[in-house]
This record gives sequence, C-alpha cells and structure tokens, in this order.
Amino acid sequence: MNIKPIRNEADYRQALERLEVIFDAKRNTEEGDELEILAIVIDNYETDNFPIGMPDPISAINFRMEQMGLKQKDLVEMIGFKSRVSEIMNKKRKLTLDMIRKLNEKLHIPTEVLIQDY
Repeated sequence: MNIKPIRNEADYRQALERLEVIFDAKRNTEEGDELEILAIVIDNYETDNFPIGMPDPISAINFRMEQMGLKQKDLVEMIGFKSRVSEIMNKKRKLTLDMIRKLNEKLHIPTEVLIQDY
C-alpha cells in the first residue's frame, strides 16, 4: 500500500486509476484497507477542488416534490393560495420566512437551501 496526498491533477488521475483496479477489494484485507483510505483521500481532493454548490430553493422544492410524489396543489397548505404557489414555483415571487419554515418542516429541505437568493 503506497498512498500519498493528491496535490495535482496527475496525482488525482493516478489515484482514480488505482481505485478502479482495487474497487472490488474485500473488507479487512490489505487492498480493502487501501481502497478505504484511497477513497477518503480522493473525496477530500474532490471536495476542495470541485465543490458542488447548493441547489436554488425552487429546484430543491421541485426535487423534493418529485421524491415525495407531490403536485403543486400539495404546496398550498405550506405556501398559501394556488396562485401564490404558481408565482413562487415560476420564480415570480420570493419565499417568505413563514413559507421557508413550513417547507423546512413539511418537506425537510434545509433552511440554508431555502433562504438562498434566486
């Protein structure tokens, strides 16, 4: 096992190639341990160099609605009138603090996603 820090793109590619070779390694073996450590090192490099931003609030709401099998009409109790739901979902009106609280509580979308500007 010869794991080193990933400092540049070449190191990153080399780590990914090695990961591919040992990907099916069994746990509690030397290769299994190498796989586990290599995955952590790669994840750290990707987190630092390829950050993924948070989705905008409306995309997050749409995604959660799809996951939960909800329709826009199901948001009326959280957002208000049907017309207001339509305005929010079409980005013509901003979410209020009360709406954000209800969406967080009912749809379990993190408030840090819902408070973002869009």
